[in-house]
Amino acid sequence: MATTDPNPQTTPSPTRAAGTQTLARGLHALELVANSAGGLTIQDVADRLGVHRSIATRLLATIADRRLISRGPDGRYRAAGGLAALGREVYSGLRQVATPLMQTLADRLGASVALFVAEADDAVAVVVTEPANSTVRVSFRQGGRHPLDRGAAGYALLTALPPRPGEDPRVTEGRRTGYVISFGEVEPGYWGLGTPLSHAENEPAACLTIISASKELIEGSVDATLEAVAQLRRYTA
Repeated sequence: MATTDPNPQTTPSPTRAAGTQTLARGLHALELVANSAGGLTIQDVADRLGVHRSIATRLLATIADRRLISRGPDGRYRAAGGLAALGREVYSGLRQVATPLMQTLADRLGASVALFVAEADDAVAVVVTEPANSTVRVSFRQGGRHPLDRGAAGYALLTALPPRPGEDPRVTEGRRTGYVISFGEVEPGYWGLGTPLSHAENEPAACLTIISASKELIEGSVDATLEAVAQLRRYTA
């Protein structure tokens, strides 16, 4: 007598598996190009993906067809207008409110100010403002990311989470003081100041972050940064 398995296991079809792999490669290729300041050649992408040049060519051409990247006269692919248009919609409300306050703070301190949000296990810079009154700048890169368990921005974002056994003491202290200072964890030789923002339920944690080679500037920036965060809370609460 035949029996039926009450919990049958389904195996993805070869076509579906191949499609998933292609999607993953395409997203990885897009990420590689978008994060490259000088652009990447087809061979660069092929080498980093570990695929044949012909596969990289097809992936890049498909992404370029969607206007997310473009190929320059030098043969290198770079981020294009379609990607920028998508990016403008990411965290648009928070970005719109935070940017003018961040610019004022950057000019006041003479240092770059970045708005970071938590995405999965990373801290991601979604807005970066530069001081207009300084010739020496240490800049964040918009879209740049690093692990949450590293640097002032990561620690500040972690303060929004419930306490964890064995967490870094700076995270614990940051919940009490409202800010975190780190040194050399993201950019060797530089200090960072992270100040968490309040956020609504189901929204990602966010923080303002300042970086400088000067410990004195960072320590002297705490009050001004907390003031800016307090202003942002009035708009985002």
